[in-house]
Amino acid sequence: MRLPNPFPYQGSKRNIADRILAFFPKDISRLIEPFAGSAAVSIAAGYSGKAKSFIINDINKPLMNLWSSIIDEPEKISSSYEALWNRQLGMEREFYNQIRTLHNKDPRPEYFLYLLARCVKGSIRYNSNGDFNQSPDNRRKGMRPERMRKNIVQISRLFRGRAELFNEDYKDVLDISKAADLVYMDPPYQGVGGVRDPRYIMGLSRDEFIDALASLNEKGVSYILSYDGRTGDKFYGESLPEKLYLLRVEMSAGRSSQATLLGRKENTFESLYLSPALRERMDFPDKDEEIVMPCRNLLFQGS
Repeated sequence: MRLPNPFPYQGSKRNIADRILAFFPKDISRLIEPFAGSAAVSIAAGYSGKAKSFIINDINKPLMNLWSSIIDEPEKISSSYEALWNRQLGMEREFYNQIRTLHNKDPRPEYFLYLLARCVKGSIRYNSNGDFNQSPDNRRKGMRPERMRKNIVQISRLFRGRAELFNEDYKDVLDISKAADLVYMDPPYQGVGGVRDPRYIMGLSRDEFIDALASLNEKGVSYILSYDGRTGDKFYGESLPEKLYLLRVEMSAGRSSQATLLGRKENTFESLYLSPALRERMDFPDKDEEIVMPCRNLLFQGS
């Protein structure tokens, strides 16, 4: 089925969420997303019955305020978005700039939703002052209000009473995880080196992140990590250390749009890393064993 998409969000795993779910164990007490973004994996897990309760967290406060409005006040946020969408007609570029200025002064959920619907590639960008500064996609007016309302109402029904929302550092959320949970992590790929990335409110220290993964291993918490990938023969991101005993799964994400623009026909592959506790729950092979799965888009190989 076509899953509801509450808002466009660059880096969302919506198109490959069903394949990520293939690595979910059957006995999940709770699904935790510390870097939720559009929470595409939680949405897919909820609709497929793979998880019954959720923790949705992101360090981006306006984003989590938007999530709160979507789940708790779906009609209100839908109507507010519709009003903004209608007001833009005939002056789309100017109106977008006005809302962006208003958002940076008073980040209301409806402003952020409108900006996400209209900005280039659904990609948020922030300047050095922390202000949202992404440009609009002038070819589009954003998701039509009737479709937006339908998506929001469906998401609200899915998560209301089943999801806890947090606006915390990811490490604080990982601290409350338990062995019966499953943690899915999709941290910023390029922000892991400690250098500030304009796509994110806050950077991510690679060393601290590795320590957090090691702590999850010590607690016996199952987790799946989306971390790096490649286009053709070009790899993105530094490999994770072998001491974490992670199993890497390479997954086709389709044709690279950037390579296509450059006249090359190259596919993009994303990497998933499976934790030791998860492999034990699902009786997966040892780390160094290589297997081609029946699904031709998946390849197991040692990290």
